[in-house]
Amino acid sequence: MKVPSTAWHEDIAADEAAKHRHMSEVIADVQRTNSAKFGVGRALHRKAVASMQGKLEIAQSVPSEAAHGIFVGGKTYDVWARLSNGGPDLKANTKPDIRGFALRLLNVHGDGALGAPTDHQDFLFINHDRFSSRNSYEFAGIVQAAAKSPLSLLAFLIRTLGWRRGLGQAKVLAATLKKPFASFATEAFNTVLPHTVGPYAARLGLVPAQHDAPLATDVGEEIVARLRKGRVLYDLTLQFFVDERLTPIEDPTVVWAVQHSAPVVVGRLTFEQQSADAAFAEQIERATFDPWGGLAVHRPLGEIMRARKAAYFVSQKARGA
Repeated sequence: MKVPSTAWHEDIAADEAAKHRHMSEVIADVQRTNSAKFGVGRALHRKAVASMQGKLEIAQSVPSEAAHGIFVGGKTYDVWARLSNGGPDLKANTKPDIRGFALRLLNVHGDGALGAPTDHQDFLFINHDRFSSRNSYEFAGIVQAAAKSPLSLLAFLIRTLGWRRGLGQAKVLAATLKKPFASFATEAFNTVLPHTVGPYAARLGLVPAQHDAPLATDVGEEIVARLRKGRVLYDLTLQFFVDERLTPIEDPTVVWAVQHSAPVVVGRLTFEQQSADAAFAEQIERATFDPWGGLAVHRPLGEIMRARKAAYFVSQKARGA
């Protein structure tokens, strides 16, 4: 087991700004197309399946490398959560998809990652431990091609990555989308992309405290039914950067293996018994859950995160958020 290191770094290419403009244009085009079909909404993770209110209690004692920003021991935050399907459309919740868990911590105060003071901290999780693409150019191409047809997606991957790697990536994407998913309450989630934790860097995780059978096949109905019956709990974890080979900052397709960097529990996320609230759900839909919406001490890291800064802003403007 390796120890957390502060020797991480970011590699910023000379043409990065142009790539990020390209990704923003692709996201904007997908958003326009689907807003014409389904109404104004997000470019990706368009369909919310549930909105929840809860609390995050940071443990009284956390490791010294974790004790920065919101992770200082003993703090408690009110939280909002938006649970979503990852696609740009409104397909049924019973269909396979990447699942999103967007979390906002309230009662936060400090210098923001974008420069101005902030009053909240956002973290975005998915039900995977790796990202689908190595960089924003690949991701934009996948989104654009997938919006046309599966054949267009395969052609893009082969053209961009070559036959061998392109076919391999196609298999990875298919497995990602088809990954079994029973319940938001019983599945683990990961930011996949790292944030700073003071001078350190880490990926965040949500580990469910409940492991029982799902209450419904529709994942939206399932989590709503659970919350109607009682509370839902998760442990919040940090998995620290240890070195560039095992825990790379710029390649999010690499799984940070637990045998090299063990996740450390730093808090308990609790959603008490509650009923679906239409007014609150509407408030959540108007909100902007953004990895750059938070403290400078928890700045997003890596090229995909830097691309998100531009793309999220374009998407938010397009839906009037």
